[in-house]
Amino acid sequence: MFGLHRLRAKQKGNIKVTTMCFELNDTTENSRDTLEELIRKHDRSELIIYDLDSILTATSNFSINNKLGGGGFGPVYKGKLQEGKEIAVKRLSSSSGQGIEEFKNEVMLISKLQHKNLVRIMGCCVKDDEKLLIYEFMPNGSLDTLLFG
Repeated sequence: MFGLHRLRAKQKGNIKVTTMCFELNDTTENSRDTLEELIRKHDRSELIIYDLDSILTATSNFSINNKLGGGGFGPVYKGKLQEGKEIAVKRLSSSSGQGIEEFKNEVMLISKLQHKNLVRIMGCCVKDDEKLLIYEFMPNGSLDTLLFG
């Protein structure tokens, strides 16, 4: 495995942005393991790599009743983990053209964004063609709903 790491940090207001770029030779079958290694090595936060079965259970197999909305990158579903924690799951669309490398970079970047007005990412899930981002659930709706009614 070959890794190229470039780290750049910016301080803007109260939001700290850290960008990490990685070039890794992966196969689909070991992408989850590689993502776990990447997070352990470069991220000191408490990001969790979820297994697909727990997310399927939490969202009732991505039930339409749990769908919160959607966008260019895919639909978002509400879920409840076995321990009772409510989550929002962004199911990245296969038509987005995002590969595993871009997904890894996105996970690492989002995990570094911290602000009182941003929803915190809890973790992610990669299994076969599924790429999922797991966020804290925001019970009062989205920020655009609060801003624009």
